[in-house]
Amino acid sequence: MKTIYPYLTYAGAIPFVFCTVCLGLDIQQLPLFGSTQQILSVYALVIASFMAGAHWGQHLHIDGDWHPPLAILSNLMAILLWLGFLILKFNALVTLLISAFIILLLIDHRLLQQQIISSHYWQTRLVVTTIVIVSLIFALIFSTIASGTVS
Repeated sequence: MKTIYPYLTYAGAIPFVFCTVCLGLDIQQLPLFGSTQQILSVYALVIASFMAGAHWGQHLHIDGDWHPPLAILSNLMAILLWLGFLILKFNALVTLLISAFIILLLIDHRLLQQQIISSHYWQTRLVVTTIVIVSLIFALIFSTIASGTVS
């Protein structure tokens, strides 16, 4: 699995880019799938929760300072994102998701500093998370333009 994870990680960014391009082209609905915003929201929620779950899994194999906080942060992140998904409108949810991906990346950076994750894994996460965050920022911009809230 060590050789395949970077490919899977990069492939996981494709739906972010695809949905963002669709929103940029003002494609608000995708046949068979529905609202582009909803597709992006659900996918981002799944991926952010998955990443938080990865931290949960890491906490099971480490001792020391990060053991309890990693478990708590992973659960808190998943619950807050789920509540945000249920309560917030698209633009606010995307802002929350951007914040979540930044926090998850900062946690990974701290895990790298403590040699809990490898530098190769960190580099992959850094590049893919940057792609995801940039995609979400553009999705937010395109959505704002489409809704006519920008003057």
